[in-house]
Amino acid sequence: MGLMTAYYAAPLATSVTILEKSRVGDPATASFSLTRSARNDYVDPEYARLAYEARRLWLELQAASDKPLLVDCGCLNLAKRTVTPDLASTYAFRSYAVLEQLQLRREAFSADDLRRRFPQFDADAGRLDVDAGFVDVPAATSFLQAALRVHGVRVVEHTVPRSITRSGGTWTVATDAGPVESDVLVVTAGLGTNEVLELLPGCAVRFPLRPDRPSQSKYFIPAAADRERFTERSLPVFAYLDIGIYGHPLYDGKTPGVKIGFYNPPDVARADSPIHGVEDFVAECMPSLREATVVDVAEASGADMCFYDLVADDDFILGPVPGAASVFTGVGWRGTGYKFAPWAGLVLAQLALQQGSVYDIRRFAPGRFSGDAAPAGTGANSAAG
Repeated sequence: MGLMTAYYAAPLATSVTILEKSRVGDPATASFSLTRSARNDYVDPEYARLAYEARRLWLELQAASDKPLLVDCGCLNLAKRTVTPDLASTYAFRSYAVLEQLQLRREAFSADDLRRRFPQFDADAGRLDVDAGFVDVPAATSFLQAALRVHGVRVVEHTVPRSITRSGGTWTVATDAGPVESDVLVVTAGLGTNEVLELLPGCAVRFPLRPDRPSQSKYFIPAAADRERFTERSLPVFAYLDIGIYGHPLYDGKTPGVKIGFYNPPDVARADSPIHGVEDFVAECMPSLREATVVDVAEASGADMCFYDLVADDDFILGPVPGAASVFTGVGWRGTGYKFAPWAGLVLAQLALQQGSVYDIRRFAPGRFSGDAAPAGTGANSAAG
């Protein structure tokens, strides 16, 4: 989110400085992975619309890049009666209804259709979000780093703010690398956001954030002779969110196998099913991978730690920080946030440069946490990957 904010702000700002407590692209950071889902199939129409707008921005970034950033293989939501008997109430059917409502490209598959189109799966129904797939995260990071260098953005790594003071209209951030002065601050510190807010004089707001992560994330590595069936050319991103499953195809030349994760996001009711992990899912719904070699993602790639910053009301936090003039923040992205990065960065850049945004972000206002009690959320953003 910080890189995207700087990308959109740099052409219009006098100067931009990024303070990074680790290093840009560090595999140990929450935002890093080799692939992250880019999809529109939300059960909340507002998140679906914003995801589609983020996709438009990703495509603009890709047009300016010398490497592909988006892999458009689609996103397939699965449903099977032996797993979730009421197919009509599954995430696949409900999110498809939203795609239909918004007139986004989509396809519906019966069991027979699914066997013909995607024989890797064994399910009674599939619902495909066509304009979806995944982001090549290292390529996106490399593109942003190169673009920021061109625009003269200063990136200070391995540093944290020690104090923040304000004099007149200027903020001064003291760090081990020396002071940084600016008329506007943007805080995109993830689970460390409240630590930064504590340094802001007069800022009493704190956000109800908590960490979370998938309980499993594994690569299923098919035999060499069967490999092509599982690459991004043949296999979509897939999910069975009612039982906590999401997966990415083997990204040829980039990842060793099909990535399957197990995570129950707080906004999706966990179905009572025989699926208790990724191996159960493969046995029931993806028998084509039963003989694959299985390794933990972290062991295979040293990446994809997937630490999420969850918000109590399950909505993003995006906008001006209460009690702190010219300070803006974006946090609470959960596992779903990466796909929204260009949209969030554009919003934060607009706020920093013009104190407002062309987008309606009232739902995500940080000020909802500035009273004695936060209002109940209406969030329906969902799962991981």
